[in-house]
Amino acid sequence: MEELYPIVIAPTVIFLLVVAPIWIVMHYRAKRNAEAVLSESERAELQRLSQAAVGMRERIETLESILDADTPEWRGRASVRATQDGGRHA
Repeated sequence: MEELYPIVIAPTVIFLLVVAPIWIVMHYRAKRNAEAVLSESERAELQRLSQAAVGMRERIETLESILDADTPEWRGRASVRATQDGGRHA
C-alpha cells in the first residue's frame, strides 16, 4: 500500500496544479465565446435596424438638401438656437 502512495499522489498533484486550472479556464472561455455569437433572430434584427438606419440617413440628407435650397441660413439658426437652449431640443 505504501509503494502505491507515491504513484497515485504524483499524477494527482500534477493534474490539480497544471491540467485542472487550464481545463477550467478553457471551459469558461469557450462558454463565453459561445454566448457572444448572435442568434439568428438577433442577426436578422440587427440587419433590419441597419437597413432602417440607412433609410433614415437618406431621408435626413434629402431633408437637409431641401432646407438648404429653401432656407440656406437654417444651419446657422439651428446652431444658435442649440447654444441658447444649452443643447436641449425644444
